[in-house]
Formats: sequence, structure tokens, C-alpha cells
Amino acid sequence: MARAGEGSCVGCELCPRRCGTDRAARAGFCRASEKPVVAKTMVHRWEEPPISGTKGSGAVFFAGCNLRCVFCQNHAISRDAAGEGLDPPQLAERFWALAEAGVHNINLVTPAHVLPGVAAAVAHAKRGGFPLPFVYNTNGYESVSALRRLEGLIDVYLPDFKYSDEAAAVRYANAPGYPALAAAAVLEMARQVGVGRVDDDGLMRRGLVIRHLVLPGRRRDAMRVLDWVAAHLPDAHVSLMAQYFPTHRAGEYPELNRRVTTFEYESVTQYFQKLGLKHGFFQHRAAATPDCVPAF
Repeated sequence: MARAGEGSCVGCELCPRRCGTDRAARAGFCRASEKPVVAKTMVHRWEEPPISGTKGSGAVFFAGCNLRCVFCQNHAISRDAAGEGLDPPQLAERFWALAEAGVHNINLVTPAHVLPGVAAAVAHAKRGGFPLPFVYNTNGYESVSALRRLEGLIDVYLPDFKYSDEAAAVRYANAPGYPALAAAAVLEMARQVGVGRVDDDGLMRRGLVIRHLVLPGRRRDAMRVLDWVAAHLPDAHVSLMAQYFPTHRAGEYPELNRRVTTFEYESVTQYFQKLGLKHGFFQHRAAATPDCVPAF
């Protein structure tokens, strides 16, 4: 099991930005401080079916983010550090409270920038006999060295693979190097937990689900992500999301200032099938899909 409590964020190099911030003195790009800041916990019923199941997923939303997505649907917390800073035992108490609500798993949402504290909290809970799987729900902008500290702690990885195009990653998320970094991160996740399977009761308890949000005018980008999956992890589960809507600063980018059309989304799902990929989660009638992100 990873030595989860080791390390600090003095001269932080947790994520690919390697910004070198001393968080005891100031916040870095991600706006994180020394302790993970929890913006909200909730029973989340709108994740992929094998994550939310029938009882919901126990979502823990962490404030801050190491990306700057211009269309961020959760910008109220990703751009702010508002919330409660928790040490590992306190954070583990939140996990237990969600478990008592009857959820299927604990869903760690956007945890990369607070990974040491999160890992220590998961280790603390597991030492206490915590009975549920832990889901690491990430934007994909991760370093492999940081992810290796999670080995033996995370049961299900739920990464975004947002872009196959470097220019788009820089323009829309201020994320230089994103395609190669996300690819390496996903392969490390698969090394740790495998691609997994959905059990007879419809739940995934160990494995990997790769997410891609289809953006307006970028169906070719989505197809290149699927090309990568087919070449490297053809048995992985893939979630093709259709719920994009213009929010936050998307209005400043004319090409993003509309919903995804049904044609755009269905052309991506058809390409998924053409590649022979078998494990997909799709949303239909993309242009009419309502926002499923909880309000903060």
C-alpha cells in the first residue's frame, strides 16, 4: 500500500504544472492550501450507471482545480477555495457519514491537486475497516509519479480524457501537454486496477471508466480520443458525455457558444461502434440533454 502520508506541498510538484508553490505561504495555480478543502459532500445520482447505481455515489467535491476550463460547469468551486479544510481523520469521517447514507462508493471529485491529504484520508479509512470502494474522479491532468502514491488505495479510476489536440487543450483549459499527459495517466491507472468489469448487479467495484465530453465542433477530436482507446485499452469502459452547455466563459469563444448537436454526438457514438469498442455509456438526444451537474 502506498505510504500515503508522506510528502508535503512545499515546492509543489504534484501535477504536471510543477509550479513549485509553498502552500504554507501562498496558494498556487490550483488555489489549494495545505489541507484538502471540501466544498460539498452529497449523494450523487447522476454519474455513470456502474458508479451511481441505484443508491447513488458518495461524492466529495474538492475546491480548486489544476485546469482552467473556459466552459467549467463547476466553476463556482473550481475557481474558489471556499469550503472546509480537513485533515485526514476529519476527511475520513466524511467518508463514513456518506457510507451511512447508503451509497455504493466514495467518489473523490477533482482530487489531483490535494492528492497527499486525500490519499492519507483514504488510507486512514481503510485501516479502520471502511467497507466501500473509492472512486478517483479526475480531469486527467495528472502526473504518473503522483498517481503511483495511490496504488492500493483507489479501487475505481474515473478519468476524463478531454482532448487529443494540444492546441485545444491550451486554448480551452490552459493545459499544455494535456494529450500525452492524460494518456500516460490513464495507462498508469489501468496498470493499478485493470480495466475492470461491471458486476451482475450493475456496479463496478474495481477498474477504469474513461470519460470524454463531446464539445461543439470537435467531434474529430473525440474520435481521436477513441482511436487512442482502441489502440491502447480496447477493453476499457468509455463514457461519451453529451451534457455540454455554454457556461462560465464559453460565450467568449464563438465556437463553444452553443449546445452539441444530435448529429455531432451520434457520429461519435457510431465511430465508437465502428472501432469495435464494446463497453460504452452513451447519452441520447444530445442537444436536449439537461444539465446533470449539481448546483453549488
